[in-house]
Amino acid sequence: MLLLFPCVILLLTWVFCYVSASYLYGNIVYDSEIFGPPPFTDPNYMFLHAAPWVIGGCLIWFLIAYFSNTVIINKSTGARPLERRENKRVYNLVENLCIGANMEMPKINVIDDDSLNAFASGLNRKNFTVTLSRGIIGKLNDQELEAVIAHELTHIRNNDVKVLIVSIVFVGIFSFLTQILFRVMLNGSFRVRGNSKNNGGGIIVIMLLALVLAAVGYLITILMRFAISRKREYMADAGSAEMTKNPWALASALRKISADPYIEAISQNDVAQFFIDNPLEKGKSFINEIFATHPPIAKRIAVLEGF
Repeated sequence: MLLLFPCVILLLTWVFCYVSASYLYGNIVYDSEIFGPPPFTDPNYMFLHAAPWVIGGCLIWFLIAYFSNTVIINKSTGARPLERRENKRVYNLVENLCIGANMEMPKINVIDDDSLNAFASGLNRKNFTVTLSRGIIGKLNDQELEAVIAHELTHIRNNDVKVLIVSIVFVGIFSFLTQILFRVMLNGSFRVRGNSKNNGGGIIVIMLLALVLAAVGYLITILMRFAISRKREYMADAGSAEMTKNPWALASALRKISADPYIEAISQNDVAQFFIDNPLEKGKSFINEIFATHPPIAKRIAVLEGF
């Protein structure tokens, strides 16, 4: 699943090289000072020379996100570590579920907000974390809270948190490229060497092509991310039912959560989609459902009650 995103980037890079080389070969009077040696009009030559730069750029971006994601998420949500002495009840619930599922104990964080929500995060055993709001701890009974924690532990066990973070990274790459290319086109900040109108037109066409492909890549990756996220929410609900043997408890918890999921510190959808109920998603239109990171709560409850 994780290979889908770099494959999309490489595919769009090849399309860009193929179309650009074809346009240069067929429409531009060749000028070696501008376009380099003749092989530069060969799409395979262009791709082989462009791919290492594309892969290198993505790798650097990914490594930065890999090592900083925990800090970014905690700052974005206002989460802090929950000490055992502060709430033994939560620790006991998490420990019992981890023992039953043969999992290592994740870190536990709390968000000081009276609304009801929770999420899992992390890329490895050292930083896997279950984060709960103060409201969800205080307003759910033991069975409901246990079901919510089991849902988040299932996300960790199924590597959903890894997939989500990686998908966000690649969406960020395409978003950044699209914004940069759009600003370059809008401001006309590129310079054309030489006096040939054909050469100038060719560069504009290539820039437009790059912008379109970056936008297409952004749309493809964001739709993939949403589709993955929705599917894995159902799987995490099922995992909670299996782990607790009590699907009705999670259904009851989701009803309470849906009444007040909004966490005040959350302002970006990239972070909001980690939560068991996305606090920023509103509306029930067809378009909203396509771009929703989570299935409707009513559908999730219906599935749970059908167990």
